[in-house]
Amino acid sequence: MQWNLEHLRLFVNVAELQSFSAVARRQRRAQSAVSQAIALLEADLGVLLFDRSSGRQPRLSEAGAALLEEARAVLQQCERLEGRALGLARGEEARLRLAQDEAMPYPPVIASLEALARAFPLLEVQLASGAQGDVARKLLERRADLGLLFHHEHMPQALERRRLGAIEMVTVCGADHPLAGGRAVDRRRLSGHRQLLMAPQDSRYPGGEQVSPLVWRADSFYAMAELVMRNLGWAWLPRHVARYPGYQGQLVELRSDWTPPPLVVELVWRRDEPPGPAADWLAGCLAENLRVASEGRAG
Repeated sequence: MQWNLEHLRLFVNVAELQSFSAVARRQRRAQSAVSQAIALLEADLGVLLFDRSSGRQPRLSEAGAALLEEARAVLQQCERLEGRALGLARGEEARLRLAQDEAMPYPPVIASLEALARAFPLLEVQLASGAQGDVARKLLERRADLGLLFHHEHMPQALERRRLGAIEMVTVCGADHPLAGGRAVDRRRLSGHRQLLMAPQDSRYPGGEQVSPLVWRADSFYAMAELVMRNLGWAWLPRHVARYPGYQGQLVELRSDWTPPPLVVELVWRRDEPPGPAADWLAGCLAENLRVASEGRAG
């Protein structure tokens, strides 16, 4: 076997960009070098990865499409290996930068940070809050070490994630909204009124299903709650957001024939910069405090 990881990276890049020249420009190398590397990989594997006869753009062959995910998996595992070795060599962190979705339930997060301060008294902690897209962006730009956010399907490939717990969703409207009178609603009644949803449209949050033909969007659950409070529409919100003290008496929880599945809370990090000892400890503490909070609400 003569192929190497660089050959795999070029294979994946060409498959994603559908262009040898674009990959060559990105890598700052000659196009002939990229083409030769792909040819060597094909010779070693004994299959053609691209159909070069279908036009100017290289298209994956049947064998190439079958091997693409395998190549990505090999590269991701190598990143995990390198990241894990870096973490072991680095030892305990001197600083931990945590970026969290602003709609995270505060009691479990604050309780976990208090416990972290006791367990790692010399650790410097930097805490930032923002919308979900901001959290992922901080991680990708290396302005945060850990992200605490809600699961959605379009997570960047450079990030790893760990499930910590789940948060219940509820259907809500404003106290003076037409839906507030009956308290029990079905999808037909909901579809007759403006719906508030998370943005962007492809975020794929639980509760992202459009029921009403008239929709407004926001990038924050708290911004959505403010709009709901002013009777501008109904929404699916995390229960702790709907029960925020400032909204008491102004938001009404509705009994509906369908409620989205719970929001899954995840801890996220860059694959090439895995959590150190303090971050690992914090992840376990967050999972436990989220579990206790969830059981308390259920009880």
